[in-house]
Amino acid sequence: MHSPYSPLTTHVLNTGMGVPGAHMALSLHRMDPSTSLWNLLTTGTTNDDGRCPGLITRETFTPAVYKMRFETGQYWGSLGETSFYPYVEIVFTITDHSQKFHVPLLCSRFSYTTYRGS
Repeated sequence: MHSPYSPLTTHVLNTGMGVPGAHMALSLHRMDPSTSLWNLLTTGTTNDDGRCPGLITRETFTPAVYKMRFETGQYWGSLGETSFYPYVEIVFTITDHSQKFHVPLLCSRFSYTTYRGS
């Protein structure tokens, strides 16, 4: 049965201004283990709350190495600001794809952090 929610979620928080990271472009990639090349799975943009629902379906979420790329330079530019980081890439390994994974990005113009949530 098709699950209506994504087993992988993210939430972008603009910690420099204390607001959600709304309207930030991002992409999700999976590494091909035979070539070590990244395959683009999807692209999206965060909503007003800094979230990007529907990143991947449970059926396509397989054990692998994944990368989420956040277009932070474009985001800060749209706010009339510059950023030290033109983009942020978060690479992570999924071994148990039956779990739910939350990979948030907390960022300012000069720093960022992430963690594995659930």
